[in-house]
Amino acid sequence: MQNLSDRHEVARRLAQETTGEVLFDKFSRGRYSTDASIYQVEPIGVFVPRTEQDVEIAIAIARDAGMPILPRGGGTSQCGQTVGQALVLDNSKYLNKVIDFDKEAMTVTVQPGIVLDHLNAWLKPHGLWFPVDVSTAAQCTIGGMTGNNSCGSRSIHYGNMVHNVLAIDAWLSDGTQASFGEFSAMLQSASPRVRDLAENVRKIAEREKDEIEARFPKVMRRVGGYNLDIFHPQSERPYTVDGSVNLAHLLVGSEGTLAYSRQIKLKLAPLPKAKTLGVVNFAKFHDAMAMTQHIVKLKPVAVELVDRTMIELARSNPAFKPTIEKALIGAPDAILLVEFAGATKDEQVRQLKALVELMGDLGLPGSVVEMPDEKEQKELWEVRKAGLNIMMSLKGDGKPVSFIEDCAVPLEHLAEYTDRLTEVFAKHGTRGTWYAHASVGTLHVRPILDMRRDGGKKMRAIAEEAAALVRKYKGAFSGEHGDGLVRSEWVDWQFGERLMKAYGEVKDNFDPLNLMNPGKIVRSTKMDDASLYRFKPGYAALPLQPALDWSAWNVQADPVTEETTAPGTGGDPAGGFAKAIEMCNNNGHCRKFDAGTMCPSYRATKDEKHLTRGRANTLRLAVSGQLGPDAFTSEEMYSTLDLCVSCKGCKRDCPTGVDMAKMKTEFLYHYRKKHGLRLKDKLVAYMPRYAPLAARLAPLFNLRNRLPGAAQLMEKATGFSAKRSLPEWRSDTFFKTAEQKAAPAGAPEVVLFVDTFNNYFESENGRAAYRVLQAAGYNVHLAKAPGESRPLCCGRTYLAAGLVDEAKQEARRTMEALLPFVERGVPVVGLEPSCLLTMRDEFLVYGFGEQAKKLAAQAMLFEEFLAREAKNGTLKLKLKALPQQTALLHGHCHQKAFDAVNPINTVLGLIPSLKVQMIESSCCGMAGSFGYEAEHYDVSMKMAELSLLPAVRAADKDALIVADGTSCRHQIADGAEREAIHVARVLEAALDV
Repeated sequence: MQNLSDRHEVARRLAQETTGEVLFDKFSRGRYSTDASIYQVEPIGVFVPRTEQDVEIAIAIARDAGMPILPRGGGTSQCGQTVGQALVLDNSKYLNKVIDFDKEAMTVTVQPGIVLDHLNAWLKPHGLWFPVDVSTAAQCTIGGMTGNNSCGSRSIHYGNMVHNVLAIDAWLSDGTQASFGEFSAMLQSASPRVRDLAENVRKIAEREKDEIEARFPKVMRRVGGYNLDIFHPQSERPYTVDGSVNLAHLLVGSEGTLAYSRQIKLKLAPLPKAKTLGVVNFAKFHDAMAMTQHIVKLKPVAVELVDRTMIELARSNPAFKPTIEKALIGAPDAILLVEFAGATKDEQVRQLKALVELMGDLGLPGSVVEMPDEKEQKELWEVRKAGLNIMMSLKGDGKPVSFIEDCAVPLEHLAEYTDRLTEVFAKHGTRGTWYAHASVGTLHVRPILDMRRDGGKKMRAIAEEAAALVRKYKGAFSGEHGDGLVRSEWVDWQFGERLMKAYGEVKDNFDPLNLMNPGKIVRSTKMDDASLYRFKPGYAALPLQPALDWSAWNVQADPVTEETTAPGTGGDPAGGFAKAIEMCNNNGHCRKFDAGTMCPSYRATKDEKHLTRGRANTLRLAVSGQLGPDAFTSEEMYSTLDLCVSCKGCKRDCPTGVDMAKMKTEFLYHYRKKHGLRLKDKLVAYMPRYAPLAARLAPLFNLRNRLPGAAQLMEKATGFSAKRSLPEWRSDTFFKTAEQKAAPAGAPEVVLFVDTFNNYFESENGRAAYRVLQAAGYNVHLAKAPGESRPLCCGRTYLAAGLVDEAKQEARRTMEALLPFVERGVPVVGLEPSCLLTMRDEFLVYGFGEQAKKLAAQAMLFEEFLAREAKNGTLKLKLKALPQQTALLHGHCHQKAFDAVNPINTVLGLIPSLKVQMIESSCCGMAGSFGYEAEHYDVSMKMAELSLLPAVRAADKDALIVADGTSCRHQIADGAEREAIHVARVLEAALDV
C-alpha cells in the first residue's frame, strides 16, 4: 500500500500540473474499488484526465512516486481487470473522441474512452460499423475491449477484437510514446527503444516457437495470456488476412499490463443491409448443444444460447416478458438465436428457410420461430444482451459467479462438456445457467455460490475440475472475458512454465518498473484470495431499522431448486435494505445513453458519483461500515445521492432490480432524523397541508412571479431558483368548481383521484378528465376523505423530503377513503403519474398488507383505464378529428418505469387522423421540486437539453405537445416556450358531443 504522504503528493501534483479531475477522497476511492467481478480493491487514487497530455503527465507523476497505473473505461470487467492498488485513470468521461476516419479504407482511429455504441452511432450514417458487438456495447469502451480482447455475439463471422485492431498508439511506463502496428514498418520508423522492444519480443517468440505450437489452444476463442503467437499463429482464424505480423496484436488482450493506449485504429465493416433471425426451440438442453455444430454449417453470423433459467427470469422482468414470449414454442429447455445477415433480404430469408429445413432433417420439425422483422430481432437481441444481468437478479446471498464461464471447447465436444460440467456443479451442491456464444463453443456459465461463506472453497474445486475437462477437450480456459484477478493464476496452468517465463520477459521488456496494472496475467494473486473479495471475511451490514419494508430482499435461495425462504428470513441486520443494495453487481447498465430512462444524472454529468452503480456502491460501503461508522447519514452520502431525481428508471431498466429512488427515500428518512429539514424542503413537503390556504390567497402567493426582484429575494431566502417561474396557485380549484352530474342507471363506476397539483395548479386537467369519463358513460365518483374538506394526497411530496412517517399518514388516509370502492371492484383513476403510481409502488412497502395490494391492483392512470376499456371493447367515447394533425408525446419517468406510456399512444390513437410521435427522452430534469432549486437548475437544464427540449423546439408549431407530468409540462414551458398539455385535455378537445 502506498503511504499517505506519497498519495497526497501525487494528488497535489495532479491538481497542480494537469487539467483533469483528482478524486482521492475515501468515497471516490470506494466507488472505483469494484467492477463487475467478485473483487474489491481500493485504489490509491482516481484521476479523470481531460486531455491526452493529462495522461502523459499523470504517468510521469505516478512513475516518480513508484505508484502503479490502472487504465479504466466502463468498469464492466467480470474478472477484476480494472481494480487494484493503483492510480486509476478513468478514460470514459473525456477521452472519447473520434480522431480520424477513412470511409474508403473503412478505418477509424479513436481515443480509448469512446463507448462502442456511441462509435457505431457515429459510423451508422456512413453505412459502416465496428462489428465486435459485445453485450455491454452500451457502456463498454474501445480501450477496455482492446485490453480485454473482447469478442461478441458475431465473432464467428467477424472475429475477435484482435482481428479488428490495426494499430495502437500507446505510452510505456517509462514515458516512451510508441506506435504499434505492422512489424516490419515499425522497425523502420520506431525509436531505438521501441525497435529494441519489438526485436526482443520477436526473439522470445522464435525461441519458444515449439512450445507455442504445443501449448497454445487452437480454438479462436483464446484470450488468456499474451498473444505471443502473432509470429506463429495457432488460432483457427489468422490474426491478419495477409499473414503479416502486427505488434499491436500483442497489446490486445494484455489488460493494460504492457502499455497505456492513447489512440486505437480499428478495421470497420459494412453495415448488413438485411438480417433475419431464427429462434430454434429445444425440449432438451443437450440437443441444443449437440446440434450447434450442424447449424454453423449454414454460415450464420451468430448462434447464441438462452437456457430455461434465463428464459424464466426474462419472463419475470416486465421489460423483457413480451419480447421473450414471442420467441417461444411451448416451454423449451433452451433456445438458440440464429442470425443471418448480408446484402439482400431475399438471400437471408432463404437462409432462414434453410434453417427450418435443417431442423426438420435433424428430427425437430416446427421448432423454429421465424423473425424476418428487424424490430422484433432487435428487441430479442436486447434480451439476450441483458442475459448476464438477468441472471444476476437472483435474490439471496448466493449469486452466479464468474470464473469458468469463458472456457471454450471445439463444437464437437460442446454437448459432452456441458453435460459433464453440469454434473460437477451438482456434485458441489449448485447449478449453473448457460447462455451466449454456442457458435464458437464459448458458453457462459456461472455456478451459484455464496461468496460470504463457502463460495471460495467451492469455486476452487469447480475450477480445478472444469480445467481438467477443458484440457481433455483441447480447449481454452479463458475464452472471452480475459484473465484479471480471477483467471490470471490459470495462465500458468494453460501455457506452462516455459511460456510463463516468456510472458514475464515480455512484461519486463515493456514495463521494467512493473507499474502497469501489476498482478494481472503474470505474477498474479490466487483467484480465491479472500482479502480481495467484495464480501471479505467478516463482512456484515450495520444494524438498521428501515422506514420502508425491504423484507422481500431479505431472503436466502436454494441454488438448485431456486426456492427462496420467507421474506425477512435472510439474516440482514438492516432488514433487507443492505441486501437490496447488494443486488448491484456493477455491470454498468446504468451508463447507457440510448433509449430508456436511466440514469439521467449520469447522462448530464458523466460522473461515476452520479450513477446508479456509483450510488449503490457508496451505499453498500456505508451501510457495511467500510466508510466509517457514521458514513450512512453523512454529508458525503447526501452529496452522493443529491442528483438522484428519483425517476425510477432503474426500477425498470436495471436488470438486477436496483431501485435507487426508493433507496434515496430510505436514506433521506435517516438523514433527516439527524440533520433536520431546510426551509425549502419544508415548503415542498408540507404543500398538501397548506394548499387550501394558498388557494384562498392565490393572488398573494403568486406575487413572487410578478413583483420585480421577488424571485431573487425568494431564491436567497428559500433556494428556489430565480430563473424559474413557480406554478401558479388557482382559486378555481377542481373540487371547488367540479359539477357532478347524475349518471344513467347501471352505468359502470369509476373513482377519479385528483391530486394536489391538478387540483390547485392545473384544475383544467381534472375538469377535462371528469368530462371525458362522463362523456364515455361512466358514473364518476370523486375521491374524497369523508367529513374532510382537504383533498386526498398520495404523500409524494413528503417522500421527496424523506418524511416517510408523514407520507404513511397520507397514504392511510387515502386508502381508507378508497377501499370501499376498491372492495366492490371500482377502478381508481388518477392524472399525475408520480402521484397515482405511488399507490402501486410505495404504498406496498408501508406495511399496510393486503389492503395496499388491493388498491394497487385497482389503481391506474387515466389513459391506462381508457386503453383497457378500449381493448375490452367497452369504451363508448365519440371523438372527432382535431385541427392539429400531429402530437409529440413525452412520457413521464414513472410512466416509463411502470410501462405505462403505450396507453397514451393507444388513447391518442382513438382520435381520427392524429399521428403520434414519441419523443425518445430520459428525465425532463424537473423531477418534482428538483429543477426549481437554484443548486440544481443547471443540471436540470442539462438533462432537458439532452433530447427533450431540442425535440420540442424542432416540432412543427402547430403540433400538440403532450406530457402527463406537471413537472414535465413546466420544464417544456420554461425551456422551449411551448405549451404541453395533459392527454385528458387532448381527448376533451376531441369530444364529439
